Amino acid sequence: MTTRTTTLARSRDELAAALVGQDLAPTRGRPYRRAVVMTMGALHAGHLSLVEQARDLADTVVVTIFVNPLQFAPSEDLARYPRDLDADLDLLTAPGLLGPDDVVFAPDVAVMYPGGDPVVRVTAGAIGEVLEGAVRPGHLDGVVTVVLKLLHLTQPDVAIFGRKDAQQLAAIRRMARDLEVAVEIVGAPLVRDDDGLALSSRNAYLTTAQRADALALPAALQAGVAAADEGADAVRAAARARLVGLDVDYVALVDPDTFDEVPDDHTGEVLLLLAARVGTTRLIDNTALVLGADRREERA
Repeated sequence: MTTRTTTLARSRDELAAALVGQDLAPTRGRPYRRAVVMTMGALHAGHLSLVEQARDLADTVVVTIFVNPLQFAPSEDLARYPRDLDADLDLLTAPGLLGPDDVVFAPDVAVMYPGGDPVVRVTAGAIGEVLEGAVRPGHLDGVVTVVLKLLHLTQPDVAIFGRKDAQQLAAIRRMARDLEVAVEIVGAPLVRDDDGLALSSRNAYLTTAQRADALALPAALQAGVAAADEGADAVRAAARARLVGLDVDYVALVDPDTFDEVPDDHTGEVLLLLAARVGTTRLIDNTALVLGADRREERA
C-alpha cells in the first residue's frame, strides 16, 4: 500500500481541519497563500500541469476530485465517467506535486449536496446558452454552481482552470466578476499529447482507429489558423473542411469574453472552438488566433 503524506479529506469537517493546518503551514513567499485546482478525477498530464502551476503560484494547494452530477444531462455518461481515486492520489503525490501541507478534497455527492439536488443554483447566463450550452442545456449552470460551492469550501486566493474548456473558463471568470467572488481566476495553457490531440479523460474511450480519426480536430485548428488573414468566414470554412466524416456539433469563431460569433470583417483576437463526436465519444478543442492586419503570434 502506498504511503502518502498529503491530507485526503472526504467530509466538510475533514476539509475544514485540513485548511486550518494549511493556515499554520510556513509561508514560502509565493504570490498567493492558497490555490485550488478543481477536477473530476481520471487525472492525466493536463490536470497535473494545473497542479504544477498552482504549486508555483501558492504556498499551499487544494485539489478537488468530484464528479459533479449537476453538469451531466440524463442522456450523458455520468455513470460511465472513469473513477479511480487511488490512481489519482498516486499521480498527485508524485515528486514535485502535492506535499504534506497540501490537501486533496474528494467528497461524495451527499457531502457536496447534503440536501439533495440544490434548489438554488447559479446560472451562466448568455454564455451558458450557446455552443456547449446549446448542445448540453444546463451544463454550464451545473459547472458554475459547483465551482462557487467549492470556492466557498476551499477558500483559495487563486483558482487555476485549463483553457481546453474555454467556454467553461469564460463562464467561471464572469461568475467571479459578477458575483464579487474575491478569487483570482487563472487560465492555464492547453496540454496536448505527442500526436497533437488535446488531453482529455474521455480520450480513454477511443479505440486506436477512433483516436486516429480524432486527430482531425487539431488539424482543423491548424487549418483555421492558417486562414486567419482571409477573414472569419475563411477560418470557419477551413476548419470545417478538415472535419469531414466526423459528427460535428459546431465550428465557432467567437469573441473570447462574450462568446458571440464574430462577423467576417472582425479583426483582433478570437477563439476558434470545435466540438465533434468520434464514435460515441464527444471531444472539444480550441485555439486562440488573431484575425486581420493585427495578427500576432497565436496562443495555444
